[in-house]
Amino acid sequence: MTGLSAHLAQPAPIPLDAEVACGPGELLALVGPSGAGKTTILRAIAGLIRPRTGRIACNGEIWFDAASRVFLPPQRRRAGLVFQDYALFPHLSALGNVAAALGHVERSARAARARDLLARVHLEGLEERRPDGLSGGQRQRVALARALAREPSVLLLDEPFAAVDQVTRRKLQRELALLRREIAAPTILVTHDLAEAAALADRMSVLYRGTTLQHGTPDEVANRPVTPQVARLMDQPNVFAGRVAGRGPPGRLALRWGDIALEARDDGHFAPGADVAWMIPAAAIVLHRRERPSRGERENPLSGTIEEVLFLGETASITLRAGAGGAAPALTFSVSAHTARRNALAPGAAAAVSLLADAIHLMPPGE
Repeated sequence: MTGLSAHLAQPAPIPLDAEVACGPGELLALVGPSGAGKTTILRAIAGLIRPRTGRIACNGEIWFDAASRVFLPPQRRRAGLVFQDYALFPHLSALGNVAAALGHVERSARAARARDLLARVHLEGLEERRPDGLSGGQRQRVALARALAREPSVLLLDEPFAAVDQVTRRKLQRELALLRREIAAPTILVTHDLAEAAALADRMSVLYRGTTLQHGTPDEVANRPVTPQVARLMDQPNVFAGRVAGRGPPGRLALRWGDIALEARDDGHFAPGADVAWMIPAAAIVLHRRERPSRGERENPLSGTIEEVLFLGETASITLRAGAGGAAPALTFSVSAHTARRNALAPGAAAAVSLLADAIHLMPPGE
């Protein structure tokens, strides 16, 4: 089997019950709150820690198998690891840092190979600078070049852009996206930034307290979470309790949200009478324009009262209390700041929205 697969389990000191799978050339993002076990998983794959039980295989080679007592040391795993704090040798130049990872290359060829790798990450002309003479973004590029120097079977990135400013972060994200076209190895990215994960990853694993809760494409995980807990970990603000009232037109369910009747997509998972949790992405809440109603506004129309308008640069975050007398929980969505002002959205103002039925996602009830 090509690519990387891992199952890691232990009760302590850091609880784990995690599954990881990443194919050749694929980027997998590990997301979840602090303490979810993301960095621990990377360190286990790299061989820096030894879990109690589990198995790690890469391109058909067993790196760790607790049952068979197999444990390859880090130097035999060919894992390229990029740390958040760079972990560069302060007394070596950029060239020296990269060359230090080229022990498998003939000594006479190391300098030229290190220069090629630094050029690959756009550091031509800075080869002789030491880390203290480089910016944060440049140090991160050196760390990435050093990781690639090992010709890794898997590339492991632990919050690689967390220590740089936003402008540099976006540049590095773009460079990683371009560099991935040349990397055949699986790449695993640990990040707290859900937007970063969605932009860069082919697949995503959501972790909580060491346990894998869901694995799938960023779109699947964000818009079709398996539980309300995953929905909230994916920063979905609109998660509610409801009940399936019956089946409607083909492919549709009648959903009761308190006293409000809604129509939702029927995935065939819930029968009439079932209690459910349901969510709708903020992007699927459509504001009714005051002067020019559109055809889409007939889909699950709701009226209510604006509770909060928060302007955030060019966008405005809107909180709407739906239903008669504001009996329903609040919905949160965003519009452009121009749209908010043009429609006179302000606390206490009446407003109407539509909830796109295809975007309403039903889940088993729970926290």
